[in-house]
Amino acid sequence: MEKENELKKEYLKQYEKAVRQMKRSEEKITEMRLSKIMPSVGNDGMPHAHNNTDLSAYAALLDEEERRYMKARYHRIKLCQEITDKIERMDNEDEKDVLMYRYIRLMKWEDICVKMGLSWRRTHYIHNDALKHFII
Repeated sequence: MEKENELKKEYLKQYEKAVRQMKRSEEKITEMRLSKIMPSVGNDGMPHAHNNTDLSAYAALLDEEERRYMKARYHRIKLCQEITDKIERMDNEDEKDVLMYRYIRLMKWEDICVKMGLSWRRTHYIHNDALKHFII
């Protein structure tokens, strides 16, 4: 049972990983766009214009990166939706809350206890039960 619960935790943690991956991809594309908006500065400290070949290569590279991002983003969003749907299908509201707070909202245990008005021990008991009842 403990091994099964660990697998369920790893599955639920994929939500956070997917969100972090999406943010990194967005940042990469933003950086690529900004690098072309801002003129490059040569060794002489003066801005220099880009030639057309440079811009077309950049446009192709940016387009390729955006397509890759959108494809990966679609799969990550589907995974996130799948995880939240599985949590929502559970019967016990407290168990749903604990899983949502912990794995979707990424709250700390102390904050979950305060939010739910429960002791540390009771919160972990509910978490344990939630993992038992959670179906991958």
